[in-house]
Amino acid sequence: MAQMEHFAVRPGCGPAAVDSVAARMSAYGSAWPAADGLAVFNRVYLKVTEEIGRRIDGGGFPDPRAATTLSVLFAERYLFAVGATADGVRPPACWRPLFQYRRHPGVRPLQFALAGINAHIGHDLALAVVDTCHALGCEPVDVEGEFEGVGDILELLEERIREDLMPGPDLLQIADPLTHLVGSWSLERAREGAWSAARLLWRLRDLPELAGEFTERLDAGVGLVGRCLLTPWR
Repeated sequence: MAQMEHFAVRPGCGPAAVDSVAARMSAYGSAWPAADGLAVFNRVYLKVTEEIGRRIDGGGFPDPRAATTLSVLFAERYLFAVGATADGVRPPACWRPLFQYRRHPGVRPLQFALAGINAHIGHDLALAVVDTCHALGCEPVDVEGEFEGVGDILELLEERIREDLMPGPDLLQIADPLTHLVGSWSLERAREGAWSAARLLWRLRDLPELAGEFTERLDAGVGLVGRCLLTPWR
């Protein structure tokens, strides 16, 4: 049974580290066609990361160091998945549907965006909380404010994503199944699940095999939801 892998904070992880991961996202995005499903999600996540950086700089988090650490380790899990795929290595199960369907002509941009958010929130965020606690020597409760702050930014941007990427009224009849599908997924519930998973994984930190098994099941379950979100409509 595989054990849970932890990501470590790089030396000197400060506010500039958020700018660094944003720059890496921007570099990846510039190399992909605009219609590429991963590029669609990358644009969304880049906006999230830039907004997090602005709020950290503006004192919008109770603990800027914890917010920076969580944000960077959170982003690193997405960047790891992108890098693994570029190197010919299978990414985590939660990301596989998006990588497999990223060029499918029957999948709409809104589906790509939500599938990426599902993978990143449903799986990566829980692990990033645990990574942060290991890096800072604290408990999940100590970074709950930062967790909520990042989640609030994601929810604001999710509203904009649905407004910007949902097909217009002229396509409403055609898109009825899509409207039903995306309406069945909730970022709020995904956040709640991520927080519960993070707390459980922290409790299991001295039981690495059990933690690894739970992580694998979480990864697979989130991947299944992502596959449903990417159901082609033509």
